[in-house]
Amino acid sequence: MSKVLSAVAWPYANGPRHLGHVAGFAVPSDVFSRYMRMAGHDVLMVSGSDEHGTPILVLADKEGVTPRELVDKNHAIIAAELADLGCSYDLYTRTTTDNHYAVAQELFRRCWENGYMVERTQRGAISPSTGRTLPDRYIEGTCPICGYGEARGDQCDNCGNQLEPEELVNPRSKVNGETPVFVETQHFFLDLPALADSLRTWLEGREASGTWRPNVIKFSLNILDDIKPRAMTRDIDWGIPVPLDGWRDQPTKRLYVWFDAVVGYLSASIEWARRLPEVDGQSQADRWREWWNDPEALSYYFMGKDNITFHSQIWPAELLAYAGRGAHGGSPGEFGVLNLPTEVVSSEYLTFGDQQFSTSRGHVVLVRDVLDRYGPDGIRYFICAAGPESQDSAFTWRDFVQRNNSELVAGWGNLVSRSAAMVAKNFGEIPQPGPLDEVDEAVLATVEQAFTTVGDLLARQRVKAATAEAMRAVGEVNAYVSRTEPFKLKGGDQRERLATVLHTLIQCVSDLNTILAPVLPHAANRVHAVLGGQGQFMPMPVIADVSGLDGDADRTYPVITGEYSKTPRWGRTPVVVGTPIAKPAPVFTKLDDSVVDEELARMGG
Repeated sequence: MSKVLSAVAWPYANGPRHLGHVAGFAVPSDVFSRYMRMAGHDVLMVSGSDEHGTPILVLADKEGVTPRELVDKNHAIIAAELADLGCSYDLYTRTTTDNHYAVAQELFRRCWENGYMVERTQRGAISPSTGRTLPDRYIEGTCPICGYGEARGDQCDNCGNQLEPEELVNPRSKVNGETPVFVETQHFFLDLPALADSLRTWLEGREASGTWRPNVIKFSLNILDDIKPRAMTRDIDWGIPVPLDGWRDQPTKRLYVWFDAVVGYLSASIEWARRLPEVDGQSQADRWREWWNDPEALSYYFMGKDNITFHSQIWPAELLAYAGRGAHGGSPGEFGVLNLPTEVVSSEYLTFGDQQFSTSRGHVVLVRDVLDRYGPDGIRYFICAAGPESQDSAFTWRDFVQRNNSELVAGWGNLVSRSAAMVAKNFGEIPQPGPLDEVDEAVLATVEQAFTTVGDLLARQRVKAATAEAMRAVGEVNAYVSRTEPFKLKGGDQRERLATVLHTLIQCVSDLNTILAPVLPHAANRVHAVLGGQGQFMPMPVIADVSGLDGDADRTYPVITGEYSKTPRWGRTPVVVGTPIAKPAPVFTKLDDSVVDEELARMGG
């Protein structure tokens, strides 16, 4: 059994999430985490709402509220969406906690003490109309390297090169379209060149492991070729103060939001441990170290492809600098030597048809709307079966309805319902089987093999292939029903054969429910009940209101948490003869074709 950290990208607290967001980080990470728990590993799944940065200030001004009021509202919205989607976080928290401030400041301070935070003057972008600093990602222009017309101030998504805002040709503000003014300002820069050799050694080791997705490792190694120091502070009054004399009291100097956001993986782990109850009078506040200081522990980071740079370069560089493992040397701080990522699991983009999801342009499908109208099963299944795992993929309402109806309802749901219905009608309980025929043994072996095939794929985050293999096994069991025709077997001398076929069928359905449980945890609980099971089969997350741990102890906020120790084990569990089986209700709901036109009409076209 391994310690497995499932580090999930932090959603930005500027509003509700759309499908493009959760397809990249939420569903893939949950499927992986649920499977790894079922496989017997000790999983710690953490994330939270990313709540600092200029975009929050811009939006708060627009809505006429304070930044704190804005993030309080949006954090609660996002947490509820992710919990209802079934994302089984051990802790989903936020970056505006005193605990997070303290952890982020400790990392910054030790990186500075070790010589990897260097003070430099740079030219910062200012909005001429407001006088406010524009963040790099709020500036667009033409890439000076490849000529792409919509490059951002920090990176060109077309060629992948890191940029500075003033390098863009014809830069413009994404807030109001005006041309920014560049002025000199003093900041701290992470000395990435001093860490480049250590980063390359680590990345080449990950490349040799063969586990990283080719697009991620190739991109990560390429960005080392033109590595430059990167600013880690900003001219802004909303964020974490710089923890150094002469800086901490400056009202408009704060840590760069991307410095503190990635620190959230560590701070959330520490917060989780600090919230654990005492055991035999002993505090468990240091349990986070089992996932961060043990070199045998594994860590997987889930995000969309636009965040690869921060997870395969910036965050590992912060960890190396904190431990003093670069050209300047140094020693670790109070957190010790912290593990580098085992794998950066990046997905490509989920688009709406042939266009990118865009809230501002109306090309958006909100997670809450899908959950409220259709529940979590259909969208989780769509993302797992057709999501942007290794290349961009398109969501359309027609495809969503088609997959729901033909694969979930007609494939898996129909198999569950007719199997349970035949048992209920003929026996009322799981029957005692007679001798197995070759056809029975073959289908049982096929399904049992799926545990190995699907499990291996899920352990390597190949969710699309795993889902396809699971549904292929569903097809094999449906074919078994067609071959054995239990509905034609009557009483008398055929009754023992009927009992054998139906027992075999229920065993296969039970196995398939386990296999599909990481993808469809909500449905797994319903199938469990159909098969006569008691209680919850797959543990589900809950929203809990908690108080701050330090100076913010008088503040209450919602988090996602859960008790997952009773997660079922991966593998066959023999069904119990005599378990009552009643006539089942449908497991899934068939969607009418009119859903397509209704949803397009809601979107205005």
